[in-house]
Amino acid sequence: MKIAVLPGDGIGPEIVQQATRVLEALRSDGLKVEMEHAPIGGAGFDAAGDPLPEATLKLAQQADAVLLGAVGGPKYDTLPRPQRPEQGLLRIRKALGLFTNLRPAVVYEELASASSLRPELVAGLDVMILRELTGDIYFGEPRGRRTLDNGEREGYDTMKYSESEIRRIAHVGFRIARKRARKLCSVDKANVLDTSILWREVVTEVGKEYADVELSHMYVDNAAMQLVRAPKQFDVMVTGNMFGDILSDEASMLTGSIGMLPSASLDANGKGLYEPIHGSAPDIAGKGVANPLATILSIAMLLRHTGNDEESATRIEQAVKKVLRDGCRTADIAQAGESRIGTQAMGDAVVAALGAQHR
Repeated sequence: MKIAVLPGDGIGPEIVQQATRVLEALRSDGLKVEMEHAPIGGAGFDAAGDPLPEATLKLAQQADAVLLGAVGGPKYDTLPRPQRPEQGLLRIRKALGLFTNLRPAVVYEELASASSLRPELVAGLDVMILRELTGDIYFGEPRGRRTLDNGEREGYDTMKYSESEIRRIAHVGFRIARKRARKLCSVDKANVLDTSILWREVVTEVGKEYADVELSHMYVDNAAMQLVRAPKQFDVMVTGNMFGDILSDEASMLTGSIGMLPSASLDANGKGLYEPIHGSAPDIAGKGVANPLATILSIAMLLRHTGNDEESATRIEQAVKKVLRDGCRTADIAQAGESRIGTQAMGDAVVAALGAQHR
């Protein structure tokens, strides 16, 4: 399996380095994998004047999977929109047809007290948020800025979904729900938005093909409230691009830290781009304190969903659980009185835990 490794900006190179060390450890145990690095985001602009250089896109297209760190940073904030680092991320998702974004929110027993909610509300939480990734207001046209006749500036974006876009993500949601607790909650804003009225209609139609899955609908504002009121009521949530972006970041805090959440963005054939859901965190870049566990867990998702290697994926997840049981904590998940370790040390601990599995 060939993996395109795109470290990106900020803490991206630091956390990706630890994730590739995990792959190297598995390769020494027989995993057949090769890796090739390329720039994206601000690093892509620095290297080629483009947040998604042509060579990077070509590598990603030829690879079986893509591992990405994070993009963005204040030094690029004044660039024209097409050259901003975030455009590289949006463009690669679109170019690779990655319409399905899986964002699991899992609370590890050892981190229940690190959640922003009471431990009894989140203990045992395991929610899969399914976000449509290539449509909605992030890609809708027309979009732009203009000056009105009275001289006032105006910005505008278009939220839209086609029936086929909704139908394909709904099918993915129902299939995932079948493998879990057979409960699917579709999140929309059908009381206000025409786009959401269509979304609800189509999801309901698709649901008739999955009589064994319990389908419910919820307005996005209520869903945001319910995630912090009683999050364990959810199993699988499916929603559009913008709502999914917001809700999955909210769910990350239920787990103790956004530094714990991996993600997978998949095409129709299971090829994927894997990345932590957090950003580039330029304020801590280069300090060696970032949490690499979300990126390492993204490798587990990569091996499971693209590599069809359940054994290796489980090994990684078990290694992460072990280091948490052993008390390893980066600053973002450390509680008062707990000692803290850095990015490199956390990577060391996971690699050591992988090695200990064979002893």
